[in-house]
Amino acid sequence: MSRVPLLNDQTAAKSSAELLGQIERAMGAQPAMFRAVANSPAALKSMWGSFGALGGGKLGAALGEQLAVAIANRNRCEYCLAAHTALGRGAGLSLETLAAAQRGRGADPRTQAALNFVLKLVDARGAVSAGDVAAVRSAGFSDEEVVELIAHTALNLFTNYVNIALDVPVDFEAVALTA
Repeated sequence: MSRVPLLNDQTAAKSSAELLGQIERAMGAQPAMFRAVANSPAALKSMWGSFGALGGGKLGAALGEQLAVAIANRNRCEYCLAAHTALGRGAGLSLETLAAAQRGRGADPRTQAALNFVLKLVDARGAVSAGDVAAVRSAGFSDEEVVELIAHTALNLFTNYVNIALDVPVDFEAVALTA
């Protein structure tokens, strides 16, 4: 049971209700995570805006979803693992590719470098070394993309923490966490 009410476009403040309407039009539903975050119009605006901004970034949806499942698994966030597995499937990724990413494994050197970098960011709480940044750059990531990798990590930490702290019920097909 969620630790905050799961609002909808009828029960939320006007600004949250408007955003929930946008989310429903974009996703075909109002997922429980957004309904929980709708308790704070500012937080919902921040979260939805970040998804939109990063969705239009250089990294692309497929890599973004692989990063999300890896971070969700690392943080033990069942909600985000389920949601991003579904979104990853929608972005054309196979279940095998998503399961590998969940374990921190990429199918090619560039994806592997990105996964290594974001998981190091999570584990080190952002305190990565110059060598860590150089390693992701040497895999072909521009400075713009390095910053986007950090932004994706921060957004996923935000969503993981919301779902874990508020015990948001999973409303996507469950995916088992791995060790």
